[in-house]
Amino acid sequence: MAPTYPFSETDGLTLDPTYERLRRDEPVSRVTYPYGGEGWLVTSYEETKFVLGDPRFSRALTVGQDVPRMLPLIAPGGSILTHDGADHARMRRLVSKAFTVRRIEELRPRAQQITDDLLDRLPNPGDLVEGFTMPFPVTIICELLGVPFEDRDDFQTWSNQVVSTVGGYTPEEAMHGMMKLHAYFVDLVAKRRAHPTDDLMGALVAPRDNEDRLSEDELVRFGITLLVAGHETTANMLANSVITLFEHPDDMKSLRENPEKLPNAIEELLRYIPLGSGAGFTRIATEDVQVGNALVKQGDALLVVVSSANRDEAMYANSAELDLEREVGQHMQFGHGIHFCLGSQLARMELQVALGALLRRMPGLRLAEPVEFRKGSLVRGPLKLVVAW
Repeated sequence: MAPTYPFSETDGLTLDPTYERLRRDEPVSRVTYPYGGEGWLVTSYEETKFVLGDPRFSRALTVGQDVPRMLPLIAPGGSILTHDGADHARMRRLVSKAFTVRRIEELRPRAQQITDDLLDRLPNPGDLVEGFTMPFPVTIICELLGVPFEDRDDFQTWSNQVVSTVGGYTPEEAMHGMMKLHAYFVDLVAKRRAHPTDDLMGALVAPRDNEDRLSEDELVRFGITLLVAGHETTANMLANSVITLFEHPDDMKSLRENPEKLPNAIEELLRYIPLGSGAGFTRIATEDVQVGNALVKQGDALLVVVSSANRDEAMYANSAELDLEREVGQHMQFGHGIHFCLGSQLARMELQVALGALLRRMPGLRLAEPVEFRKGSLVRGPLKLVVAW
């Protein structure tokens, strides 16, 4: 039987050393996943980029199938994450206008206002997760979608259930979270039809003549995807970035003194920090394909590990070290190919605003308690991050 994956329990922001060995000796290897049996695991940069960019590896073929995967939930249909080809291009075209560079820059002043308001209320010492790194992206994504902020406790609970892996919530609890989110957005879409608004969900629901539209199920699935991804990943990436800078005080000092270096530093943090606790979404080969050292047969499942790809020694010298002066190039934190993250520019802007404010406003920022990390989640991050300044 192929080795069991993940190879070990997630330990904070540390990568299992098995990845380094696999990148060197067997970058495409067979493993047994927590759900769905055996599949291929891709750990190197070049092979990860190849798989993510090649249309012969399908996300659509995972819909409703008990394929090898990290999460207990079987992929539902209707999501932008589970479409290929022309169907995916249609959905992406309809929603991408909300995530242009210009639109994101228009959001920057509001992001700064939210940041300042939250930091003004943060007690000293205080929990940065509860008081800032979680409510900051939640507020932005709620305003963008048109989701009432006062509902955040409910959808954060459901979201945590949905991204649960082994050791977290049970499969039944994960399904409960997905059903609650689905019902929530069915209701929200109905409200937008009855009472049009100018938020993103309102714009997508609005009738248009002679244009493509999202179906009812696609609207609901898109809302769920953006809500979950729009706060889980950014909130934890922000908290993890703060923790990483605590571990590299000279880098924190340099960024505080040279704030113009922050955009490049964020790209290195995105490369360096393993945000995911393991492999990402499953893809199915539509024909036999040679991937690095392995011949992947038609129907085989592949999962890539972007955190490992971002540490590939063949791509980045001294890859296991944080180097904020590094010219990062194209890291894999946001993926590659047709499923490249729609919200990448939003996430970058949020990180720039939030980290910039913390460095500028809190020159004495320091860790006040040991960090305890989440367990059993697809996304790494602290449960609490108690700081003082």
